Amino acid sequence: MSIGSANLTPAELDKIEDAVLVEELKKAKEELFNLRFQSATGQLESHGRLRAVKRDIARIYTIIRERELGIRAVPVAAAAAKPAAKTATKAKKAEATEAAATEEA
Repeated sequence: MSIGSANLTPAELDKIEDAVLVEELKKAKEELFNLRFQSATGQLESHGRLRAVKRDIARIYTIIRERELGIRAVPVAAAAAKPAAKTATKAKKAEATEAAATEEA
């Protein structure tokens, strides 16, 4: 039996884009805060959930860092969008250079 949320397995996290991962991280941190608050006031029923949420947070941080280092691949949809944006930027720079050259002549 694995500890953590069922939808936050490493295989599932590989399919999620970075922006969504950051949102999941925020949700998990908020849940951890609420669980700690419940624990401090004696209202917490399931102490195992604290451990599971901590592991979820660590898992998300690991996936994000591995993507930064290039160890883990970025999802296909996000990877396809980034090069397109770079090509559009290069095209804009080329147009600006052409316009500047035309104005000088």
